[in-house]
Amino acid sequence: MSMISQFAFSKLQNIKQNLLVPVKITYDHVTVRNAAKKVGTTTQNRGGNKTRPRHRGWKRQDGDIVTAGTLLATQLTPRWHPGLNVGFGKNGTLFAIVPGKVVVTCEKCNLNWDHTWVQRHYSDRKGEVIYKKHFNVIPEKQHDRFKLIDAI
Repeated sequence: MSMISQFAFSKLQNIKQNLLVPVKITYDHVTVRNAAKKVGTTTQNRGGNKTRPRHRGWKRQDGDIVTAGTLLATQLTPRWHPGLNVGFGKNGTLFAIVPGKVVVTCEKCNLNWDHTWVQRHYSDRKGEVIYKKHFNVIPEKQHDRFKLIDAI
């Protein structure tokens, strides 16, 4: 036998012997794969919704006595309109300009079509007669400085 074939023969002998010998398996180094996903709630649901409620709506009722600057109503869309002695804020709030008594009436709207709120919310109702609630503030004490036309 040549040197190469003798080497190959000895390798075959070693392989045969290794196949016949039982292999002892130890469980010392066996690893178990754990779950990849975390258990529990998602971060989406944790703690609920963090936004505070806005509490929009009427702040003062019909017949209430208010001071100047008091909020009468807060709104996102123009549900209520300003009347006598009532201001209209940038965010749609209605507030009293003078101290007095709140009176809520249902009146025909005389809309200012140049106002951005009117264009945004009433553009499809142009030309219609629109009735809306109006907040009015009647001053506490009215002046008594009336002059007669004949006296002038």
